[in-house]
Amino acid sequence: MSASLEGQLVVAISSHALFDFEEENQVFEQSDDKAYMRLQLDRVERPAKPGVAFSLVKKLLAFNTPEAQRVEVVILSRNDPVSGLRVMRSAEHYKLPIIRCTFTRGESPWRYLRPLKANLFLSARAEDVRAALDNGFAAATVATHSAHAQTNYPHEVRIAFDGDAVLFSDEAERVFHKSGLPAFQKHEARKAAQPLPPGPFKPLLQALHRLQAESTPAMRIRTALVTARSAPAHERAIRTLMDWSIDVDQAMFLGGLAKGEFLREFEPDFFFDDQTGHVQSAADHVPAGHVASGIRNGS
Repeated sequence: MSASLEGQLVVAISSHALFDFEEENQVFEQSDDKAYMRLQLDRVERPAKPGVAFSLVKKLLAFNTPEAQRVEVVILSRNDPVSGLRVMRSAEHYKLPIIRCTFTRGESPWRYLRPLKANLFLSARAEDVRAALDNGFAAATVATHSAHAQTNYPHEVRIAFDGDAVLFSDEAERVFHKSGLPAFQKHEARKAAQPLPPGPFKPLLQALHRLQAESTPAMRIRTALVTARSAPAHERAIRTLMDWSIDVDQAMFLGGLAKGEFLREFEPDFFFDDQTGHVQSAADHVPAGHVASGIRNGS
């Protein structure tokens, strides 16, 4: 009988998102892949430092027990197989139970998301993320310069999401883009009882909601909606989540204020947003990723 990932939360992640390969990547950019391979092989016994998404991955994997495999993390990387040796040795060093990996030596790996039935793809390469989003997968470009997650909540996976073009479609964002804030507010107040269409990250939020139901004292999930919306446009967002039968633990309607300092106080293991300005504001304080979805990203 073949193995199956059915029913699990599946996260596919590039090596550069999981580990800090900034120094090695400079060698690749300044030389060629052979020099990069030699460097990685020379350092195969030296564990790479944790990267931006390390905390998120480590905590999600802590949901697994001998009795139940709830989360699967798969390395999906443009690295060559030789360089991949160091990636897997590093995972082993940090006691991350990652057993599946695919190394494509420069070719975009997004096609392997389909057989994995991945709920999330995290990569440092924007073109791979865009391809994944275009093909229906929740995906984000990890801001590798982001601050790393704090350690004040060792038993909670804390994840924050923007709303429009991330959890929700960009329907309302298009009204704002075309006609401005007053028209946006009127549009959302008029449609307050009508759920927003889903965005690319709704399936991930649903999967996290199911995982949240299996929380234990050892590990649980806490989610937050962090959006530039304000009253009266807040109501449609809340009612949409209610219609989806999904609870979020916190909701911040910031009315255009910079999100970074609010996220600093929430201390997420990761934050997802479709606007590069919000990602930069967040990255000064917390791990963050760009979701290249919606009108602001030419979609």
